[in-house]
Amino acid sequence: MRFSATVACLTACLASAEALSVFNGKAPNALASDDGTKVPGESPLEFCTGEHGNDIVKIEKVDLSPNPPAAGKELVIEASGIVNETIEKGAYVLLTVKYGLIRLVNTKADLCEQIGNVDLKCPLEKGKMVIRKTVDLPKEIPPGTYSVLADVYTANDKKITCLTATVTFKVGNGFFSNEL
Repeated sequence: MRFSATVACLTACLASAEALSVFNGKAPNALASDDGTKVPGESPLEFCTGEHGNDIVKIEKVDLSPNPPAAGKELVIEASGIVNETIEKGAYVLLTVKYGLIRLVNTKADLCEQIGNVDLKCPLEKGKMVIRKTVDLPKEIPPGTYSVLADVYTANDKKITCLTATVTFKVGNGFFSNEL
């Protein structure tokens, strides 16, 4: 899958979960870690623990603007990377989204359907890719900490990539502000 497919998927599943209507396109404030798993750039994305040398997609950078994102605001997602082999229909993402300890989503989603949210389609050809997507974050995002895991595979169960993020929406923005 083109790098963007993974980032597209994860930004589609994470940062802009409009892909599965989980947050309807919202990406929040990241809780950073310094263990070397952070995806380069200004975003909450991290690589899952484990080896990523054989991943089909090599993510070079992901930036969110603003970072941290805010409920009721526009979010710009810019990402770049390299797709090492063509990604065909049948690719999928195992997606888990939690709100605190509560599991909101635990599903297997068709990657090729989800990447349509960032204006891509399968097959995703081998090579360098850059994506830019703007999403409007709804005001109604409940404050709290969200954890997302997206484990992405080809139709033949070959690892495309695995990404996680922990994001926090704070009280005082959007629906839960004093603007009611």
